[in-house]
Amino acid sequence: MQQTETAATDANEGLLDLIRAFQETLEGLATSQGRVVATALLLAVLLVTVVVIPAVLSRLRTVAIERMGAGSGSWLQTMAAYTPTTFRGLLLRMAQFTVVSVVVVSFLVVWGITDVAAALRPFLADRDPTLVPTIQTIVLIMLAFVASDQLQRWIDRFSTALSDFTEHQEEILLRVGQVTIFVVVGATIFAVWSINIGGLLVGAGFLGIVVGFAARQTLGSLIAGFVLMFSRPFTIGDWVAIGDEEGIVTDITIFNTRLENFDGEFVVLPNDRVSDSAITNRSRKGLLRLTLDIGVDYDTDVDAARELARETMVGVSDVVDSPPPQVVPKSFGDSAVVLELRFWIDHPTPPRKWRAVSAVVRAVKSSFDEEDIDIPFPQRTLTVRDESSATERPRGVHSED
Repeated sequence: MQQTETAATDANEGLLDLIRAFQETLEGLATSQGRVVATALLLAVLLVTVVVIPAVLSRLRTVAIERMGAGSGSWLQTMAAYTPTTFRGLLLRMAQFTVVSVVVVSFLVVWGITDVAAALRPFLADRDPTLVPTIQTIVLIMLAFVASDQLQRWIDRFSTALSDFTEHQEEILLRVGQVTIFVVVGATIFAVWSINIGGLLVGAGFLGIVVGFAARQTLGSLIAGFVLMFSRPFTIGDWVAIGDEEGIVTDITIFNTRLENFDGEFVVLPNDRVSDSAITNRSRKGLLRLTLDIGVDYDTDVDAARELARETMVGVSDVVDSPPPQVVPKSFGDSAVVLELRFWIDHPTPPRKWRAVSAVVRAVKSSFDEEDIDIPFPQRTLTVRDESSATERPRGVHSED
């Protein structure tokens, strides 16, 4: 143990000697002319480190892959696929941060603002007990961001492999994973600094009870968001009716669901309200049946009118062939026999629905006109009572006159 401490002390003294030598070299430039030259050189180093080197490295990597070809350069792409993006960026940012720190310290020394060796002596020579926990904390935070980035990349690959994995599920899985990572890292940092988290947990418990009572609806929406993730009654882009609201689903978050209705308005529904309402999904099956009522005159051959209407709907491009269109005599109207036209459309959306309805109405009306089949107006027959019968009294009834 003593040998380890002696070696650490020697290493710290060596580092202090190196810092003193660096500081003395910079202090040798203390003249006005030397300060200007040193400032220009430090600014050039800063510019090259922060701007030029990242651009050059990115360009070299692109050129190497292009020149080596898909066969021989595939190892670069493979390495890039399995190397954490944040880790590569972290190394670059650490190098940039180191250079920037050295440049800033050099400015301070050249212009005689601070004594670096004297400032670092308590941390190195006197072995400040907070130095090691500080370094461990920085490393843990970096690892947390690397793990969060890798989790997002894994979820993206997983959702790409599964066609039925929705964006809603991807978002919730990512948020839960990130919260878990940062909670574990936070607990580890507390342990590094020897902080007892027992009291914090008790306080967090009481705080959770207070927040739970104060934000019942928000927590209900959060729980309902998880329920919707697993039940998946709809996805983004579906045409749904939720309670009294109807429209296209534009976004699903942990707390709410957003619809765009047919008036161009955006409706935000809390997830707890969504889970408590009846949900009608008109897009899930990929087919939607539409119905229209049409009346023909009582003198018309109903079977002939049925067949003509059916053949006409088959020829409409917006109507699918399977399931085939149907025409069903529905009821006896006041002035017509009512036929119900049943037909299906695929990839149902409101514009496709109204386009198909309009096409069927025009086509059936045109076919009936060609075959002289009347679509009668509502008619009423009026009769006039005989005045003599109106004044006739029943037998046995006498007038007071």
